[in-house]
Amino acid sequence: MNRANVVFLHSHNTGRFVQPYGHAVPTPHLQRLAEQGVLFRQTFAAAPTCSPSRASFLTGMYPHSCGQLGLAHRGFRMPDYSRHVVHHMKRAGYHTVLSGVEHTAPDIAVVGYDEVVCDHDTNYQETEPADAADAAAAFIRGRHRKPFFISIGLNETHRPFPRADPAHHPAEDERYCQPPAPLPDTPAMRRDTADFKAAVRVMDAAFGRVLRALDDAGLAGDTLVLCFCDHGLQFPRNMCNLTDQGIGVYLVARGPGGLRGGRVIDALVSLIDLAPTAYAAAGIDVPDFVEGRPLQPLARGEVDALHEQVHAEINYHAAYEPARCIRTGRYKYIRRYDDYERVVLSNADDGPSKEELLSRGWDVQPREREMLYDLMFDPTEQNNVIGRRGMRPVVDDLRGRLDRWMEATGDPLLGGRVDAPAGARITDAMARSPADRSRTRITG
Repeated sequence: MNRANVVFLHSHNTGRFVQPYGHAVPTPHLQRLAEQGVLFRQTFAAAPTCSPSRASFLTGMYPHSCGQLGLAHRGFRMPDYSRHVVHHMKRAGYHTVLSGVEHTAPDIAVVGYDEVVCDHDTNYQETEPADAADAAAAFIRGRHRKPFFISIGLNETHRPFPRADPAHHPAEDERYCQPPAPLPDTPAMRRDTADFKAAVRVMDAAFGRVLRALDDAGLAGDTLVLCFCDHGLQFPRNMCNLTDQGIGVYLVARGPGGLRGGRVIDALVSLIDLAPTAYAAAGIDVPDFVEGRPLQPLARGEVDALHEQVHAEINYHAAYEPARCIRTGRYKYIRRYDDYERVVLSNADDGPSKEELLSRGWDVQPREREMLYDLMFDPTEQNNVIGRRGMRPVVDDLRGRLDRWMEATGDPLLGGRVDAPAGARITDAMARSPADRSRTRITG
């Protein structure tokens, strides 16, 4: 059997704010990949924060199922790394490699890769944006006795962003930038968006070097490339939220199994589907614990959908902010499990856009415990219709579906507060002063 090489090529905090999804954010290499492969328009992370989302796409499980409830550099980890995709690929004869960001364990050695060619987790301050892509490209161009699985994690588009360069890249001219939804169009937001575009430019150039290496090595036709990001943008009201701005992500797949042709698929997809997609490409039976489903049958038209609904969750980011959601093709239902009456500012990463909102009174905006959004008429999820006349059947249905999912997956929230592990660094949920925010680096 001819087994495909598998490449997980992923960025940090990018959402869907890129060219193939219709935004004025140039990504020529990602656009070319989409025109060669399949773009999934409705893909969602299992969590809007880094380590939980990454553990999910590397295991095919929801965060509470695999046990990754918070950020690795704050002391959270999976209790059982044998469920990580690398162990099953190794048993099938694959050489497993990491280049760049992993962020699922305090010590990358416990994960179990055969080879780490670039480690962004341990040497975060010493690595450059190009390092992960260049190390991966060098590996790809080398000699291979076995099929390989490589996870290439770019730190872009994590803050701090590089400065925009409109003289050489006109799309980065702040005068003509539109901030991402649902942020207001103000000068500060436009400047922040211009700098984000500069980060995307670095990201896309890195993608190009990896894809070029596959072409140069003659491996492009025999390699499954899954190109995606971990969760929503590192802007306020985006990541760390269960709205589509927090969990909506780009996903482009190219390779064997029907993943070619420049097609677009609108069916609901979750990042928990990536690990089983890798298993299918390798000819491996999907392990029983995996909660996702392979993309190949959907791409080949053998099924119309993989999921009637997708789920996502928050447990810990910088602070404890437990919440769960269910998302169907039409509706989003979100339930919070805390008593905070105002926005959890410590869970919003710092930057000019956050400061702009704080200067306008963001810290006193009310916060609702239970939300229902009609995505057909409210795609940015600003108008909670949970109390609207005629919506009770929808509310009851989605409440019941969420409850049943939590029960079926053994969600620890059903037993009450989910405690952080001993020694984990947790921030006061409402912290907003510069001193509070600077105690530890918030990432994710």
